[in-house]
Amino acid sequence: MPNEFLTFALGAEEYGVDILKVQEIRGYDTVTRIPDAPDFIKGVINLRGTIVPVVDMRLKFKLGKADYNEFTVMIILNIAHRVVGMVVDGVSDVMQLSAEQIRPAPEFGGAVNTRFITGIGALDKRMLILVDIEKLMSGSDMSLMDAASSQSLQ
Repeated sequence: MPNEFLTFALGAEEYGVDILKVQEIRGYDTVTRIPDAPDFIKGVINLRGTIVPVVDMRLKFKLGKADYNEFTVMIILNIAHRVVGMVVDGVSDVMQLSAEQIRPAPEFGGAVNTRFITGIGALDKRMLILVDIEKLMSGSDMSLMDAASSQSLQ
């Protein structure tokens, strides 16, 4: 049975997340900053009564500062019983990949942290970096997100 991935762009690269983790896709909206949060945590939004922490994936992956424009989108994810938003440069499409089309993540030794990459999807000439979004969003540096989302905006 093929796996389905929502593909999104960060700069020149394409990434994919498990479509089952995606709740919705929205245009970028202003966020409320959380004091003393790391740069990649943009802040929080109020999504129909739920306070949702928002992560800028360009900053999280150390790809440089993003220019927010009309193509910038926020992917709302439902992971580990939490709702999290991630800001990306744009959403491409939904791709189906069979197990044969998914290659293991390359080993870079200690130079590059690949623990959030589940593999590389190869479809025709496209290369898709498959991200284990649950592992990424529950990493130790994301524990601040728990604090950010548990603070109610009054």
